[in-house]
Amino acid sequence: MIRTSLFVAATILGVATVHATDTDSYKQSIEQWHTGRVERLTAPDGWLSLIGLEWLKDGANRIGSAADNDIVLQAGPAHLGVANLTSNGDVHLVLASDSGALIDGKPAHEATLIDDMKAGDGTPTTVSFGTASFYVIDRDGRKGLRVKDSEASSRKHFLGIDSFAIDPLWRIEATWVPAKPGETLEMGSVIGTIDKYPVPGKLEFTRDGKHFEILPVIEVPGDAQYFIVFADRTSGKETYGAARFLYIDPPKDGKVVLDFNKAYNPPCAFTAFATCPLAPPENRLDLRVTAGEKNYRGSLH
Repeated sequence: MIRTSLFVAATILGVATVHATDTDSYKQSIEQWHTGRVERLTAPDGWLSLIGLEWLKDGANRIGSAADNDIVLQAGPAHLGVANLTSNGDVHLVLASDSGALIDGKPAHEATLIDDMKAGDGTPTTVSFGTASFYVIDRDGRKGLRVKDSEASSRKHFLGIDSFAIDPLWRIEATWVPAKPGETLEMGSVIGTIDKYPVPGKLEFTRDGKHFEILPVIEVPGDAQYFIVFADRTSGKETYGAARFLYIDPPKDGKVVLDFNKAYNPPCAFTAFATCPLAPPENRLDLRVTAGEKNYRGSLH
């Protein structure tokens, strides 16, 4: 009877869900995914460890925890050193002799720092001092310091993640429509930048008898999954207002599983020091997606 009820409901809603006999194992898989998500978020260098996002000005930038610096850090020595942003976009750091800081884990007096964009598949140059560290990020030509501390209050006092109840009916089988060559999607960000991402295709699905479309993008060339940034009618109410994120596997036989139970909050839901994308107009669903993560109770922004 339960299996029949689920099948009938799925037919009415226009979704492809799991059989009742598989419901328990499906819920367990989502719970395991959620556990991994929390582990990544709360890792010593995870998003909850952010304590600063400091934009560099052209020329010399004095860095340290003392108030007389151009960039005042929340942790570290009073005078860490000077970062010089050159006209060609390079960031050259000269450390104070008594800073005690390390560059990529090694004692050094100075170095030209590789930012996260130039690092590509590698890692940006990391400057560490005590429990804290920073590296350079590049956002539309702007260079800034992303500062982390494993002892950050946001990490030590994390309140956990609230989510809607796991519902197999939100595991939807969507139809894949390949994109035209060169198609892109523009997405703004919380810091005012606009980025273009390649669009591999379009997802079409029905819910409550209505037709919906959503556009995934290729976040990083070569990634095994596609990335979706979306908002819906719960956004700004039960869920984070700017967007939620979701990853999907590439299509198989013209179909894609769109599992909203894995919809999760961007880093900006937890910290003011992230640079998250905003849901584009194309991905603002006229639908209440009551699945995935809800608003973070500890948000102060």
